Amino acid sequence: MNTDHEVNLLVEEIQRLGSKNAEGKMSVKFGVLFSDDRCANIFEALVGTLRAAKKRKLVTFASETLLQGVHDDVDVILL
Repeated sequence: MNTDHEVNLLVEEIQRLGSKNAEGKMSVKFGVLFSDDRCANIFEALVGTLRAAKKRKLVTFASETLLQGVHDDVDVILL
């Protein structure tokens, strides 16, 4: 899979799993994305896909990188 395709799939998964936050933007916890079976089957490297999406300014999150367990409560926000 190419990166652009994976990033587009990530946007779809955030929309599927997330909910609107106080600012009206779709938001999902990293732990929810990481533990979702469908996401696990789609993304070989979820963190890498998240970083690529952040670089393209499609998502934002409050950390340089995300680690399972440590960052489970970090919001991934669709921009």
